[in-house]
Order: sequence, then structure tokens, then C-alpha cells
Amino acid sequence: MDVKTSTKEKFHAISVASEHLTANMAASLHQQLQPLLQQDVRNVVLNMEQVAALDEDAAEMLVKLQQHFYEQNASFVVCSLQPPVEEFLDKTDLLELMNVTPTESEAWDIVQMEEIERELLGDEENL
Repeated sequence: MDVKTSTKEKFHAISVASEHLTANMAASLHQQLQPLLQQDVRNVVLNMEQVAALDEDAAEMLVKLQQHFYEQNASFVVCSLQPPVEEFLDKTDLLELMNVTPTESEAWDIVQMEEIERELLGDEENL
């Protein structure tokens, strides 16, 4: 699967470079992102700006991937959805399960807030 990766201070910005995201491509993405959970920078912002359509199976895999990241105390935020993709996700009731922002900048804000939240919860547990 063709993706562009850019590592920032607190997250990896992953841009999908395909107009149609299939289930096979989503599975490939899962395999590519899994090792990031073992790194110091574990958070992911998935930029879907170039994606004009996706399969329902692919959308479900993205939801599962996001849940997996959160279970591992890492953020997974999707940004820059095209209107047809957003409408499709809304119709399939998957949009409400995803952490979605309009822009990468707003996704970065979410990652920062979630990092602070995790630090505070970690501090609480150590009391």
C-alpha cells in the first residue's frame, strides 16, 4: 500500500496515497502501523485527504485499528476526510466510533490533549 510517513515530535503523520481504500489495503496499513506501537513515538495521525472512497470492510478495519492503538495507550486520529467518505462512514454508523478531525493541525491538538490526559491518569495511578 502506498503511504507517505512523516514523523513529528509526538506522532507519525501517515498519508494514504490512494483514491480508493480497500479491505486488503487497510489490512496492509494495519501491518505497517503495528510496529509503531513499539517505538517512542507511538501516536498516529492518518491523513485521508486523497481517499475518495472506501469499502465498508476497510472502514471497519480502521475502527479496529484505532481501538487497538487506544488499548495500547497510543492515539490514532483520522483527518482530512473527503465529504463522500465522511458521508459513507456516517451512513454505516462508523463515523461516530472514529476520532476524526477536519485538519492535521487539529489532529495534532487531539494527540497533545490525549498525551496530557494519559500522563495525568498515570500520575493518579501512582499516588
